[in-house]
Amino acid sequence: MISAQVNPLPAPPFSGRLGLGIDAGGTQTRWALAGEDGSIIAEGFVGGFTALQIGTSSGHQIVSRLFSEIAQSVLAVGRPHTVRAGITGFSGLAEAAGELRSMLARPFGLSSETIILSNDIELAYQDNFAQGEGYLVYSGTGSIAAFIDSDGVFHRAGGHGGVLDDAGGGFWIAREALRHIWRREDELPGSWRSSAMALKVFEHIGGNDWASSRAFIYNSTRGEVGMLALAVAAAADTDSAALAILKNAGCELARLGMALSGRYGEKTIVLAGRVQELHAAVAQSMHSCLPPNTSFRQSTRRPHLAAARIAANIAAADGRHR
Repeated sequence: MISAQVNPLPAPPFSGRLGLGIDAGGTQTRWALAGEDGSIIAEGFVGGFTALQIGTSSGHQIVSRLFSEIAQSVLAVGRPHTVRAGITGFSGLAEAAGELRSMLARPFGLSSETIILSNDIELAYQDNFAQGEGYLVYSGTGSIAAFIDSDGVFHRAGGHGGVLDDAGGGFWIAREALRHIWRREDELPGSWRSSAMALKVFEHIGGNDWASSRAFIYNSTRGEVGMLALAVAAAADTDSAALAILKNAGCELARLGMALSGRYGEKTIVLAGRVQELHAAVAQSMHSCLPPNTSFRQSTRRPHLAAARIAANIAAADGRHR
């Protein structure tokens, strides 16, 4: 059962139209409800998903259920008039966009025209930069670098998925940890007992044999595998292999930023996403792997809050024009 949580926030009385913001990633989907004055009325989360899942019957059911869970929590607080959602894997193709709008509108009793969709990375970029201003390197379950130029054209580096790459993301960190552990077991069976990282990883998985690791990596969702990065980070202060994986993640994220710098010129590079929260080594390593004098900073902004305020502004403007 996928858990859901709602956190009503204390706020002054509000009136007028509400806006709902959604930031959907592979590990978690966060939402927030905002009033016309920009105040956040409530926020919460449900399980993660990607837009690609609506292409299968089982995936379609999962996404529908998650939208229903969000609606149940939101409608207990207030009914939104506009929804602004950033969804990982969203390509903007008309058929998929129409289906997602309908799926999201239905549990709220809204028309599809009130649903504004984009890729989650576009939403995160707009939360951190004006068009043409800088490069966003986003690392969550996966990893990608984004640049929206002055003409509004979206450019990217990375974001190719866990099978091909996504280096520096949570899935990649988990895969690197399991690869290291099982290569060591090939060479020296039982070595996991003296490895802080292996002990943390196997505790998370629920078993120390190959069958347990195999079932976890091949039967879990991408987001569930990505959560294993938490175990790697928990061992990093006492396990050199875990620390090395996190440092390598930082250098891989730096590579994404430099790829865009090489194409479009030097600009500020911002690291966003939850991987940076795993351990300070990730951001420190990324910074050290960037060319000297590169303008670099971290962002802890939450796109679902920005999306809620954008939706509330649109709802308010629409109300004034009626």
